[in-house]
Amino acid sequence: MADNNPDLENFRKRWQEEVTARSNAKVGRPNSSKADGYHGRSARSKGKLALPPSVVPREEAEPVDGISAQAYHDLEDKDDTAPLGIGGSGRHPSTQVSKEPQSALEHYEKAIEREDQGNLGDSVNLYRKAYRLDAGVDRIYKNKHFPTSNARIKPTDPNPSDAPVTVPNTAHHSPYGPTDPSIRDLIASFSLSAVPTAPPPTEGSPPPPCPIATVPSEILNEILLRTAIADVWSFARLSIVCKRFAYLVATEEQIWGRLCHGHECGFAAMHYSWNATIAGKPLPTTLENSDLPSGNLLDMDISKLTLGPSLPSISINPSPFPRLSLSPAYRTYKHMLRTRPRLRFNGCYISTVNYHRPGASNHYTIATYTSPVHIVTYYRYLRFFRDGTCVSLLTTTEPTDVVHHLTKENIHSHHNKESMLPSAVMKHALKGRWRLSGNLHSPDTATAQANNPTEKEGDVHIETEGVDPKYMYKMQLALRSAGRPGATRNNKLVWKGFWSHNQMIDDWATFALHHDRAFFWSRVKSYGMGW
Repeated sequence: MADNNPDLENFRKRWQEEVTARSNAKVGRPNSSKADGYHGRSARSKGKLALPPSVVPREEAEPVDGISAQAYHDLEDKDDTAPLGIGGSGRHPSTQVSKEPQSALEHYEKAIEREDQGNLGDSVNLYRKAYRLDAGVDRIYKNKHFPTSNARIKPTDPNPSDAPVTVPNTAHHSPYGPTDPSIRDLIASFSLSAVPTAPPPTEGSPPPPCPIATVPSEILNEILLRTAIADVWSFARLSIVCKRFAYLVATEEQIWGRLCHGHECGFAAMHYSWNATIAGKPLPTTLENSDLPSGNLLDMDISKLTLGPSLPSISINPSPFPRLSLSPAYRTYKHMLRTRPRLRFNGCYISTVNYHRPGASNHYTIATYTSPVHIVTYYRYLRFFRDGTCVSLLTTTEPTDVVHHLTKENIHSHHNKESMLPSAVMKHALKGRWRLSGNLHSPDTATAQANNPTEKEGDVHIETEGVDPKYMYKMQLALRSAGRPGATRNNKLVWKGFWSHNQMIDDWATFALHHDRAFFWSRVKSYGMGW
């Protein structure tokens, strides 16, 4: 069939012309964009405003379907070819002047910026340069960008060195002892506070009664005093109940003075001379060395005399405990009770000793890495009693199995070696006696040491039985404080010496304290107050 259809020929011609026109349009589009860019740069160089091709002036914008086009004239020129995040705000890096880092901190900050952008290679190089300039650049960066908010500001000196002599030193007249000025001000602000009542359980209902809020101050002080005598720890915890109790606990010197002079936990229970024998019996007081007044014994009050453990010895009721005087070292009774060296009777002191020693090696091999290593653990226990006696125990049994049996009743010679009773751990316990060094009634420690140079306040002297009746052990320990500042005081005993005395030949030997550690006080609730 011949192709002589005129309509088909006309369609082919129009289709070829349309294809040719489309191809010519695609080829000519890049040239036109280059030309537009060239004319735009030339127009800007002449000072004329040349808008980007995508921005249409407001007066030339034609509405499309009744909606007018928006024009944004305050935007900066943007180069779409620039990677995101480089050069800032989409600009080409060549249009910005980059400042080279000079100091170690600038290198460190630039390295962190590069690391955030993902350029780890540049970041590592900048980190190396920063640390070469300053090894502590990380701390400088942390202090600059992440300063600590809880850093304490050093208080100014209330009595500078250039102040006149007549200016009183307020640091020596604080009624609360050596505490932080901010804490003293806080406690003083609680002086007018009352005991708060509980809020009502529901809205509109009356609040529940609070009888202690209406108690007079005299009766409230008596309640706090009896609480302190029963348990000082519970009395101190009353300060977290409310502001009123916190003020009374911190400033009521009458209560702290009673605790210092009492036998419950004060210094009246401390012994600064031997009060018992090593076997735990009271020291005999004969008529020759007693302080009995001269005269006929028949004229004396017989009720004041008591027979001791032996017939010729007589013990006299002790006189009332003399009042302790305050000193510059102990300005308040609260400070004295907390810081002055004293022993505790409501717990025991435990020393945990750990050390390694090599085991037996194999005779059939020369390799040393196959030899066993033994970890040796043992404990030393010390418990002090109010009558001047004490108990010393060296064992491998853990404290949970020992402390409840550390009593005088369990110290006897009837323990069977094969006994499975819990109290059998006391078969190696030793009786002893203790005393503190120094002079309790001397307000000045330097004066007490001048009178007796060998005695220093804060040392504990202990004498116990030996493993054999002919031996006697002597220990000297120093009272120290362990833990954070302001926590429990006098809760640590540090070794100063350990000796053995052969009483038959009067020979002294010294024990080496290579592995022994200090004693730490642990409260035992079953002891109560240690009566």
